[in-house]
Amino acid sequence: MTSIRIRFSKEGKVRFVSHRDVARLFERAIRKLRFPVAYSEGFSPRPKVSFGLALSVGHESDAEYLDVRLDGPVDLEVLPAQMTAALPVGITVHGVEPLDAGAPSLQQAVVCCDWQIEVIGLSAAELTSVVSDVIAAPEVQIERERKGKSTVADVRPAILHLEVVGPTDDGVQLAATLATDLVSLRPNELVGLLSPDLVEGRVRRTHQWMIVDGARCEPIPGLSTGPLLERAS
Repeated sequence: MTSIRIRFSKEGKVRFVSHRDVARLFERAIRKLRFPVAYSEGFSPRPKVSFGLALSVGHESDAEYLDVRLDGPVDLEVLPAQMTAALPVGITVHGVEPLDAGAPSLQQAVVCCDWQIEVIGLSAAELTSVVSDVIAAPEVQIERERKGKSTVADVRPAILHLEVVGPTDDGVQLAATLATDLVSLRPNELVGLLSPDLVEGRVRRTHQWMIVDGARCEPIPGLSTGPLLERAS
């Protein structure tokens, strides 16, 4: 058996479809195309499809991934167009690559993501001042609910990059790189810690990053690379 990794985007009205329902849409497309996917054993076999980090409802993305275990050959050249045609408008398959045997799962491999985050409620100048304060802070604490208990976490190490890009039609756009591994931070949490006056507008994930041989690379190699990022300073 072999495995492949698929990259797709999610935008427009389909951004309001949940992560779980997106998984069902791909499973339906696989059945429709009679894709040679491997299935689990047992009373209720399921296709061996593994998704990466969940995308919040309402967020768009240029860089979503799933891994598929195969039990037969597929034509990787035509697969993106075939799968896109079998999926709803707004979900587009952009690339597919064979996956090396023993490659870590997407959940294990991805260490950070790039985001475009629109916020509403402060001017660009006001937001620039807030962002500067956050970057300069040695600690940034937020309160989280875990297993029914409230905990306080320092998420400053999770802010790898943060800057004000400029005004949008409705607010101000931020560019952020947020860690997803040992210390993680979600876009909505970032917006909340910047200011209670801010409201989240349009949010788009533009890249997911792994670290391979000390350098950043995307889960499908060759799409783009960049230097290893540490926390913003």
